[in-house]
Amino acid sequence: MAYATAKRSAGFLTKGSLLVPLLAVLLLSACSTAPIVTGPVEPPLRRYEDLVKPGQPNMLDVKDSVEGFNRGSYRFNYYFDEYLYRPIVRGYEFITPNYVEDRVSDAIDNLGEITNLTNNLMQFNLKAAGITVSRFVINSTIGVGGLWDQAKKMGLNRQTEDFGLTLGHYGSGSGTYLMLPVLGASNVRDTTGLVADVATSNYLGPVAWINDSTFTYAYSGIYAVDRRHRIPFRYRQTGSPFEYELIRSLYTMKRDYDIGQTGEVK
Repeated sequence: MAYATAKRSAGFLTKGSLLVPLLAVLLLSACSTAPIVTGPVEPPLRRYEDLVKPGQPNMLDVKDSVEGFNRGSYRFNYYFDEYLYRPIVRGYEFITPNYVEDRVSDAIDNLGEITNLTNNLMQFNLKAAGITVSRFVINSTIGVGGLWDQAKKMGLNRQTEDFGLTLGHYGSGSGTYLMLPVLGASNVRDTTGLVADVATSNYLGPVAWINDSTFTYAYSGIYAVDRRHRIPFRYRQTGSPFEYELIRSLYTMKRDYDIGQTGEVK
């Protein structure tokens, strides 16, 4: 059993690394001998509690009121991602040159500027909203319909915002953690924001500009493939037996950080 554990752990290290045999020896010896403490154990130099400002919630202690559903969704997402979603994406990556993949990503980003604009306006970040309008005009013209991000070359970075961040900007709590089927980690606030952003895109975005069901299906499919193509994460590949808790904590910390950055120009 110890050998199998060492072998799985070694898969996460680079080939030929000197850490592989060392890790195997340590795991084998850990099963046969008890650790010996030879001196006083020093407390950690920094604890998470020491870094949290007074009044701020402990982000490692995430509210998870529907944990049973979330864990079931997490398992479903693994199988869906591993045996359906990623194979489709790998097929797309195999037949599509990297240069074309980049053009698709830039075009998708350009079409998605509508939600960045609406959320920057709702946050009264007028400078970011102005940059977003400028980016869309430049990339839609000089960038040939958004196939090239010429605005970024001019120093105009994408001012990415969503309605979940807008709600957080105005003090809305996250609510309970959610692991959404297919879509992944979220919470009540961000799920509400996602619904609002989808509605905005449908009524003001490219789907509304070209009122055609064939275009809608094609755009949705390309968007889904491109979105997964740009996310390197794979379920059950972190090497942690507590990956569910790890994802939950990291997602919560990332979103709290992003909310703290709202109202600023990126």
